Amino acid sequence: MNPAVQPFDLNYALCCVLVLLIPLALAGVALLNAGLGRVRSAAQAMLGSVLLIAVAAVVYTIIGFSFTGYFGLPQHSILIKGQSFGWLAALPLGLRRWQIQGSPAGLAALFQIFAVGLAVIIPWGAGADRWRLRAGAVSAALFAAITYPLFAHWAWGGGWLTQLGTRFGMGKGFLDAAGAGAIHATGGLTALAIVWLAGSRHGKYHIGHPPSVFPGHNMVYALYGGLLALAGWFGLNGAGAILFGGVTASSIPLIAANTLLAASGAFLATLTVTSLRFGKPDASLCANGWMAGLVTSSAICAWVSPLAALLAGAFIGCAVPPLAELLELYCGADDPTGAITVHAGGGLWGLLALGLLGYTGAPRGGQILAQLVGIATLLGFVLPLTYALNWLIGRFTPHRVAPEGERVGMDMHELGAGAYPEFVIHADDFFLR
Repeated sequence: MNPAVQPFDLNYALCCVLVLLIPLALAGVALLNAGLGRVRSAAQAMLGSVLLIAVAAVVYTIIGFSFTGYFGLPQHSILIKGQSFGWLAALPLGLRRWQIQGSPAGLAALFQIFAVGLAVIIPWGAGADRWRLRAGAVSAALFAAITYPLFAHWAWGGGWLTQLGTRFGMGKGFLDAAGAGAIHATGGLTALAIVWLAGSRHGKYHIGHPPSVFPGHNMVYALYGGLLALAGWFGLNGAGAILFGGVTASSIPLIAANTLLAASGAFLATLTVTSLRFGKPDASLCANGWMAGLVTSSAICAWVSPLAALLAGAFIGCAVPPLAELLELYCGADDPTGAITVHAGGGLWGLLALGLLGYTGAPRGGQILAQLVGIATLLGFVLPLTYALNWLIGRFTPHRVAPEGERVGMDMHELGAGAYPEFVIHADDFFLR
């Protein structure tokens, strides 16, 4: 499938509008990150989100898109048994020497500047309450320059994953309409690497006792962030499906319906599961269920029926509470915002659900196999790569603040002022005793 050959008249105009909605998704995730963190780190959480978005935008513009590219643009290839497989784009740095105005490639570049900003604030949420601004900024820079461009080229830029269909008969090749893999799984797996490297928050785990509960300080922020993100996801999914999925403007109503239905099914499923488990619904898990449904929709939105989107969302919504519990209780992964569950879990499930439930016009078995190859690439290559890059960062600048910084809060330690100066913000010290 080659989106470059699609007519870009109405498609192009509509895609421009949709791309400009994407910043609402970034704002929603940033607000959710702040709400699910602790009260004495709220300002640092929000400022850090803006910082990482800015760093990623600059680095991706200068370096990243040169390695990502787009269908039909020059790329480096590897010959294997006479077959050419694209592995890296070959464009000049800084978006120089080629026409971007009025071209699908230029719109793809803008889309991905926003997309990489969304991806880098996913691990920022997982490292909440202990990840330093400096380390986060360096991590975002390497992600925008290396990790994201590599997989995005393979999945969206005419790279080898997109060639699985023509080269090996695997359906239409690897499909990812709007970034369940390229944005969310890469961001979620980076979140897993950061949690491993930074360690858990002080007082979270005690030998012989269950983990302490550090509730998010503002559920209104978290839930409102999810609603704000919905508007951004309409833009993300619609523009992504046109640019990278080869669909036309006539598919936008289906894409919008599937986006909402996947999120709604996931939210209702999580609400039901937590109500049965705890006697009452859990607001933070419900917010994560909603977000996981949105993430899942980013893979399937253009190629499934509304009922299938609802079922795919309901599945990940049911999986959110046990997966979060598994990571926290049995894997020792202290993830305050549920970023690993939502973005890695939801993204990988969405890619698989596309093969299982999607109607792409290709044999289902071949499409499932192509999706599994993409998932294996994320787990077998992207996760080790992002772990290695962040481990290297830790050799030069520590990921974690000093114990004193965590005790007084990230706001006071890194910014010198709290988000809520008129409040007493150390009541959660009791959880550490």
